[in-house]
Amino acid sequence: MRIFAAIVPPDDALADLGDFLEPRRDAGPELRWTDPSLWHVTLAFMADVPERRLDDVALAVAEAAAAREPFAARLHAGGAFPHAGDARVLWVGVDGGEDSLDSLSTLARGVRSSCAHAGATPEGGGFTPHLTVARARHPFEATRWLRVLDAYSGPDWTADEVTLFASHAPSGGRPRQYRPVATMPLGGEE
Repeated sequence: MRIFAAIVPPDDALADLGDFLEPRRDAGPELRWTDPSLWHVTLAFMADVPERRLDDVALAVAEAAAAREPFAARLHAGGAFPHAGDARVLWVGVDGGEDSLDSLSTLARGVRSSCAHAGATPEGGGFTPHLTVARARHPFEATRWLRVLDAYSGPDWTADEVTLFASHAPSGGRPRQYRPVATMPLGGEE
């Protein structure tokens, strides 16, 4: 199974970003815009987890989430992977002040470590808090898009839970679908 642990911003924050991006979606034929229903901030991604390990991973993520307190956040500015001159992904960043970024990074490290101990080693390098808004089939120069994204600053919200998702690729070339498996509160409250 492909699974990932993520923070999903609240509907009003996602709607605000959607309103900001909507008039710009037709401006770049090189881009495939991510469906807003799939927007999330990935903390840990595991590409190949045996289904029998799913409960162990969910428990590990719940324990990591319980060890961290809710924190302030907002979607703000943007970036490109791997870099602006040769971009394949456009993203919007997560902000909320230095304490919030520290909390988010600490949460991601805890979730990744807990998943690894549960037998589901996360992929990827260093953690860059982001929400993917568009992908490209071929690398492109993204500087103009970064200027647009850097103008964005969404409403404040509180990150107070982590959701574990299973990712499925439907037939017929349709985009991946994400199914929530479990939602765990930060701070251990229910």
